[in-house]
Amino acid sequence: MKPNRRYFLKQIAGFTALSAAGVWTLACSNSSNQQQQENTPTTEAKATPPTVPFFKISLAQWSLHNALFAGQLNPLDFPIKAKKDFAIEAVEYVSIFYKDKAKDTAYLAELKKRCQDNGVVSVLIMVDAEGNLGDADAKKRMQAVENHYKWIEAAKFLGCHSIRVNAYGEGTAEQVKQNAIDGLTKLTEFGIKHDINVIVENHGNYSSNGKWLAEVISTVNKNLNTDRCGTLPDFGNFCTKYKNNRWEDGCQEEYDRYLGVSELMPFAKGVSAKSYDFDQQGNETKIDYRRMLQIVKQAGYTGYIGVEYEGKRLSEEEGIRATKALLERLAQEV
Repeated sequence: MKPNRRYFLKQIAGFTALSAAGVWTLACSNSSNQQQQENTPTTEAKATPPTVPFFKISLAQWSLHNALFAGQLNPLDFPIKAKKDFAIEAVEYVSIFYKDKAKDTAYLAELKKRCQDNGVVSVLIMVDAEGNLGDADAKKRMQAVENHYKWIEAAKFLGCHSIRVNAYGEGTAEQVKQNAIDGLTKLTEFGIKHDINVIVENHGNYSSNGKWLAEVISTVNKNLNTDRCGTLPDFGNFCTKYKNNRWEDGCQEEYDRYLGVSELMPFAKGVSAKSYDFDQQGNETKIDYRRMLQIVKQAGYTGYIGVEYEGKRLSEEEGIRATKALLERLAQEV
């Protein structure tokens, strides 16, 4: 938290005896009316108030994945840590940290209670490793759809507005597109019944092509006459082709991240502020955050932007604080 800044104004006045009876009058010689106004205590009250940010800040659980995998942080304590350590009052869960808990109502009730006790909002659940919604095999694709049902139900229980899913599959861009449309349409139908959105993140391969993903989402919504299928634009995930088809080997081809976010924002029900590292001025070294926030604002988005630090030089906690500070600073400037 920033320390309180106090401003003190001091008037210098000279008093002159004007009569033997002891009547005193304030002497203001050589002072203009403007100087008098500048030296009055009301100056502070007239200061321009800070700009109200057009978005709210949440914390993506992946930002603390090292601590979670190492057992240094209990997944149940994630909302508490977000509030107490970072002053962030909204959280985004990652399903792999609750793998066997999606149907455990007692566990979910405890997680919900910890949120309520600490004034923390549950925003969404990022769901991974439940099968490919764009699988070429219709049976496997339907199984993947059904695997996601429990997360929609868990999201509803926790008070989230969405689950984030992936549009993965095998085949050509057109083949995966059609299969992903089918899988997402079926899953979105289930989400509608529970008042939960199904949103897709640009998360590698075809899904990191903004135009491709926008067409998928648009078609699903048209099929269902709804807007319940949306996107989670991520500032950093725009690799459309990995070296040797392995994520670990690095990116070979990358989609224009600013174009991609622009294409996905019309469907956005969340935004992920991915960060990797920062310079001495506190700016992200790989992503132009000012430009990204301008794109987000121009799209009319006013929801949560999730802090998702994924760097290595700074610790997870330092990275979270640096990302939050950058978002807060730019919120006053964009």
